Amino acid sequence: MSAEPMSTNAPGEHGAAATVPAPAAGTQPPGRAAAARGSGRAKGPRGSGNGALNAFSHAFLILWVVMAAGPLVWVALTAFRPTADYLGDPMGLPTSLHWENFVRAWTEAKIGRYAFNSLVILAGSLTGTMLLGSMAAYVIARFTFPGNRFVFLLFAGGMMFPVILALIPLFTIMDNMSLLDTRPGLIIAYIAYSLPFTTFFLTSFFRTLPTGVQEAAMIDGASHTRTFFQVMLPMAKPGLVSIGIFNFLGQWNQYLLPLLLNNQDENSYVLPQGLAALTVSQGYAGDWGALFAGLTLAMVPVLVVYAVFQRQVQAGLTAGALK
Repeated sequence: MSAEPMSTNAPGEHGAAATVPAPAAGTQPPGRAAAARGSGRAKGPRGSGNGALNAFSHAFLILWVVMAAGPLVWVALTAFRPTADYLGDPMGLPTSLHWENFVRAWTEAKIGRYAFNSLVILAGSLTGTMLLGSMAAYVIARFTFPGNRFVFLLFAGGMMFPVILALIPLFTIMDNMSLLDTRPGLIIAYIAYSLPFTTFFLTSFFRTLPTGVQEAAMIDGASHTRTFFQVMLPMAKPGLVSIGIFNFLGQWNQYLLPLLLNNQDENSYVLPQGLAALTVSQGYAGDWGALFAGLTLAMVPVLVVYAVFQRQVQAGLTAGALK
């Protein structure tokens, strides 16, 4: 009688199943090893595709930086060159630093006077824009009243209205109010120009703020004015900084409105008007060093403001999405 071999899965004499030997250390079952090899082969082309995409993205960003910053660097370097050197080689580098170009631009070309006029007007217009815009946005965002939606859409519609279509009515209104060629008239025009976008932006931001803090302040006896200025406005600081930077850039570089409302007295020109007048005059005088020095002086405040507040701008733009 021949004996059959015992199955490895059959129970032994004591009823216990036979133990299957475990794989040696450092090895994997055949199925897992094949899956790992398959996944490795699958990741290869995908990884190379990501690498090519990253290389293309970095190359595009480098090209964009060169295109955006290249003209600014060229203007700043040319501001240190004399006129004869510039006419001989417009794209060359300065052989020495001629600081007298900035002196002539600041004094003879009146860039200092134009910059002072811009700062005075900007101080009034930016303060008025931020104050009125934040107050209007707070009321629209936090209170319910008849016509709330209509008022909000009215401000939103003001963003879509081209300012060039309002030049003739604006000139007539300013003339009737005796505000032409005056700083208050230009300040009022700047505020009206910037108020729609400011209100639209801050309305969305005020809606993201917690309601409980406002209710707690009202329960403690704070008035609406005190709640706004001491509670809600500090909480909206990231949004205020962001929209303040945008308004600063837009009003600092504004040229069309001053050209229409402030063009009689050259001494009252703002900086964009002064640079335009300097550009026209250099076509006859030929002092290109002073022209590029004036352009460099006009760029410095914008670059400084953005470099100082770039973190606040990014935080304000993403605060609504994060909340």
